[in-house]
Amino acid sequence: MDPLEDVLTLLDTRGHLSASLVAGGRWAIRFDAPSGVKFNAVRRGHCLLELEGMADPLALEEGDCYLLTQPRRFTLRSDPQAVAVDAGQVFASSEGGVARAGNGEDEILLVGGRFSFGDRARTLLLEDLPPVIHVPARTPQAETLQWALAQIDRELRDGPMASTLVAEHLAVVMLVHVLRLHLTREPGAVSGWLAGLGDPVVAAALTSLHSRPEHPWTVAELAQTCAVSRSTLAARFKSTVGRGPLDYLTRWRVELASRHLRRGTDTVSAIARTVGYGSESALSTAFKRVNGVSPRDYRRTTRAS
Repeated sequence: MDPLEDVLTLLDTRGHLSASLVAGGRWAIRFDAPSGVKFNAVRRGHCLLELEGMADPLALEEGDCYLLTQPRRFTLRSDPQAVAVDAGQVFASSEGGVARAGNGEDEILLVGGRFSFGDRARTLLLEDLPPVIHVPARTPQAETLQWALAQIDRELRDGPMASTLVAEHLAVVMLVHVLRLHLTREPGAVSGWLAGLGDPVVAAALTSLHSRPEHPWTVAELAQTCAVSRSTLAARFKSTVGRGPLDYLTRWRVELASRHLRRGTDTVSAIARTVGYGSESALSTAFKRVNGVSPRDYRRTTRAS
């Protein structure tokens, strides 16, 4: 697996579609802070997005898509003067998967939903992203998103067998494409391991670490796989990711061990060998340094909750 796929899989990334929104005339809808990541795509018309903490509204045109990655309140509106109503009130009266707002002819259509993740999403993914990622329709990369949205529309409109499941998987495909676009379009706008994916040397190192996390990597061996010197890799990795390659590897191994502890029944000793540690005590030392608790206490706490 590559690092992005690895993290999204570890986090149990899932798409959840909400009712579509059709609006006309003057209208405004106020939304509570979403859990996970909220997305919307403008299939017809145009509107404004106001996000808590953002100085100016974002103008959305037909074909635009956006992700909201932080738990902040937001408002969608036709114009700055429209009086906002609560989203719960609007969507509670939806029929046939469509909610309606405004007092004019249907001028705008938005489809959307949210992505849910495991409990480590904030640390592993979301805190390294800006609050809003906007993909304008005019960008070449938006073509792939338009394809995914068209397929989602078709699944929901025609309703073949397992249409909701297919549509929600397509939404995850859309998420991957938006993240890819963001990384290539604004490499300086992200930090952590995501930023490393924009550096060809660091990306190669990350791919090696994720492909074989159990391997007893050294910086020198890792540098060989990247065709650079040990000092070059160490410097570029730390300046980009924020920590050295072996520290990153330790934290990724602990994440993998945490998943085994939450879901599986293997002993701590067996898990230690699976993720690259020669003994239970070696894993316990690394685990406690990263998470502040021992593997056994972590398993007991997460199982109880």
